[in-house]
Amino acid sequence: MSAERDSAVGEQISDGGRKTAKAAKTAAAGGSASAKKAAPARKTPARKTPAKKATAKKATAKEPAAKKAAPAREPAAKKASARKAAPAKSSAVLKKAPAPRKQVVAPKKATASVPAAPAKTVAAHPQGESRTALVRRARRINRELAEVYPYAHPELDFENPFQLVVATVLSAQTTDLRVNQTTPALFAKYPTPEDLAAADPEEVEEILRPTGFFRAKTKSVIGLSKALVEQFGGEVPGRLEDLVKLPGVGRKTAFVVLGNAFGRPGITVDTHFQRLVRRWKWTDETDPDKIEAAVGALFPKSDWTDLSHHVIWHGRRICHARKPACGACPIAPLCPAYGEGETDPEKAEKLLKYEKAGRPGQRLKPPQAYLDAGGRAAPPLGAG
Repeated sequence: MSAERDSAVGEQISDGGRKTAKAAKTAAAGGSASAKKAAPARKTPARKTPAKKATAKKATAKEPAAKKAAPAREPAAKKASARKAAPAKSSAVLKKAPAPRKQVVAPKKATASVPAAPAKTVAAHPQGESRTALVRRARRINRELAEVYPYAHPELDFENPFQLVVATVLSAQTTDLRVNQTTPALFAKYPTPEDLAAADPEEVEEILRPTGFFRAKTKSVIGLSKALVEQFGGEVPGRLEDLVKLPGVGRKTAFVVLGNAFGRPGITVDTHFQRLVRRWKWTDETDPDKIEAAVGALFPKSDWTDLSHHVIWHGRRICHARKPACGACPIAPLCPAYGEGETDPEKAEKLLKYEKAGRPGQRLKPPQAYLDAGGRAAPPLGAG
């Protein structure tokens, strides 16, 4: 049936073609009549359109099959191209692979990263010493000094906190021995803060003349005595913030009083202490308050008072300012400044002072433990 329909359609198309040819001849002969007859001839192509649509439909009907077939071919093509491209990619990877290996093992990066850490440690610790090593060395020095000076004590004679605070103020710019030789006469005449607050300055100056700077010291001890009477009822306060308010009393004096009269830990940063802790490279600070904070961080608070005694005693007897006796120093292996002084043992022995040299100490009335250890009391003023 479909074949017959197609042949009929073909016949109609052929007849239509003949009529169009005749119409063209009549149009050439002339007249409007030919134009009228040509109109239906124009309609004949419209009849062809179904055939074209049909063919189009057939084409579209065939296209899905082609499209369906195309995907089947495309994966194969893709696989083939992938197979062909694979070696290129692997070769590219193989060529690029050595580059990252060279970067990882590059000596420039390794050498640049190594000196970074030592540079910081050297800046913080001139000897290349770590914080932990510094703490261990500092504490070992303190233990060694505790064995050398088991009898270390405050080298100012005192019987109560008032006498200690006055004696500490007087010890500025002089020796403890000179103060101990001077205060017996002062306290015999002015035993209490009330007595010293009401004293004649000229009489006090005469007593304090051997200590040097006697006028300024007289003003300080009379002033602090008045402050004790007016503000604290004639009693020495046991708090740092109260002590530093007294005339002539700074943090150093306050810690001496707190540590030795009240048993409260404190670091006494005097000239000997400052000199030795810098020689030992415990700190490079020069300000007393900063030295106190830096050294205090190396030790437990309970060690502060005894630590101060050990360091000060060592500075007065062996590690002198101008010519330390390095050859006779018991902590020489732990000292980074070894060699600044006399290293010959025999010559260094001659530089020792006080009991280390077989001479008296600085106190007229030292503790019994000092005397039991072989120490000798200092002579009174004018005894020779």
